[in-house]
Amino acid sequence: MKKLYSNKLVIASLVFPGLLVFLFAILAPICLSVYYGFTDYSGMGAANLIGFDNYKALLKDSTFWLALRNSLLLAIGFICIQHPLALIVAAVLDKLQGKAEGFFRCVYFIPNVISVAVIAYLWKFIYNPDFGLLNNILHIFGYQGKVNFLSKEYAIWSVLIVLIWHGFGWGMLIYYTGIKNIDPVLYEAASIDGANKKTTFLRITLPLMKPVIQINVTMAVISALKQMETVYLLTNGGPGNSTQFTANYLYQQAFKAFKYGYGNAIGVVFIIICLLVTVGLNKIFAEKTV
Repeated sequence: MKKLYSNKLVIASLVFPGLLVFLFAILAPICLSVYYGFTDYSGMGAANLIGFDNYKALLKDSTFWLALRNSLLLAIGFICIQHPLALIVAAVLDKLQGKAEGFFRCVYFIPNVISVAVIAYLWKFIYNPDFGLLNNILHIFGYQGKVNFLSKEYAIWSVLIVLIWHGFGWGMLIYYTGIKNIDPVLYEAASIDGANKKTTFLRITLPLMKPVIQINVTMAVISALKQMETVYLLTNGGPGNSTQFTANYLYQQAFKAFKYGYGNAIGVVFIIICLLVTVGLNKIFAEKTV
């Protein structure tokens, strides 16, 4: 077997398919996006090179900056609300035993296996000002008015709640798996030394979960930047672009406004931001050597 895997032809045959997939599914589209970002291509006809005009227009595009701000708000919501709660829930689930543990694990993960279209329309009914669940709850507590949760005043917060709720299961499951991989001997030793649950969580669980937290936070930030389907089905960026997100705005510019070159310029900026975020988070979470 060692002789087989030392054969260069065998190594090449194993690496080549994955390399082809990377070249044609990832690298080639990125290179094409960079090229079209320097053109006035509309999706049809000729693509004329216009230099940095798309990027100059992007710097002055208030809607793009609003979409980027909303994406960053979502990233903050993921990091400061979704992930701390997911980590705590994962730690609590780890302490449960038997059927209860499996039941609650499935319950928290259910939203992630439901179609995005179903999720979007479900929350549309929940937010409905005439017969929505939230307005009915307000009526129970004595409020007689009608609140349109998808109006310009509340829409962005309503969308953020849906996105944070919908992605909760993935974060929780990753943290849960990470906690399950921690050696139980460490908890037993801490218990013998008299450590309570809070001290055990802060001194053992959190430090050992650092690599998992790094991966989860990085994925959360990138997920916040590329949110599109739920936003498109729930509000499509409205009303008045108040719930516009970067990926949704890219789609609108490229395929609805027929500014394919401009849309690709947004895509290139999006890739650069994702790379910068990944590098920055890697530095933040880097181990300090003494």
